[in-house]
Amino acid sequence: MTTTPSTVVVGGGVAGLSAAVFTARHGLETVVVDSGGSLLRRNAHLENFPGFPAGVDGRRLLDLLEEQATEAGCRQVSATVTSVAEDGEGFVVETDAGDRYRTEYVVAATKNTVGYLAGVDGVEILDRGKQFLDTDERGRTGVEGLYAAGRLAQKPHQAAVCAGHGTEVGVTILEDDDAPFYHDWVAPEGYFTDRDRALPPGCEEIDETERADREARSRAVMRDRFAEPHPGEQETHPSLREE
Repeated sequence: MTTTPSTVVVGGGVAGLSAAVFTARHGLETVVVDSGGSLLRRNAHLENFPGFPAGVDGRRLLDLLEEQATEAGCRQVSATVTSVAEDGEGFVVETDAGDRYRTEYVVAATKNTVGYLAGVDGVEILDRGKQFLDTDERGRTGVEGLYAAGRLAQKPHQAAVCAGHGTEVGVTILEDDDAPFYHDWVAPEGYFTDRDRALPPGCEEIDETERADREARSRAVMRDRFAEPHPGEQETHPSLREE
């Protein structure tokens, strides 16, 4: 089956999901293809991620990011990307499930896995014991439309850094797409319009009733998600798994 999203994100860790939230919220049809290998699912307790003063279960954080990406309109697929190739108008992304995606933008966010990019001319792979992609600070590779986010773009191996870089890559795609400047800000009613200013792209104004409703929903969601310990088993390093 072939589909035509605007953006395909390869890898569903914090970097890939953070990029996907921004592209999807701004209206770019976004698909995340994830093989399920995020290192956060091996983490015993994540303690340096902003906003969680006592730390947070890494699996819970990933679950919340997946939920946020879905809320933003992103489609998530469990599969392994086997190849990315240019086709003259963008890229063709193929998976081991037999799916094909024709897309304008690809975000590679697979830690140190690069084999699926072997068919793309102009990608510079850096081998430093582990493999990375050569990018500028905004995640752009030497191939137009192809980006790398997080660890694969040589960012420090910290969840907060990778999430931030994934967000930056998402915003960079919007800039390169010539999308209107994206504020992603919900403002109080009248903040702009009462000053005779048009709402900036990506902004909205809400009244006090709507603000209270959204706040109540956010508190209810977080109470529910954190009411019980994460139900899944903590993953281990492959070398420690019993045969």
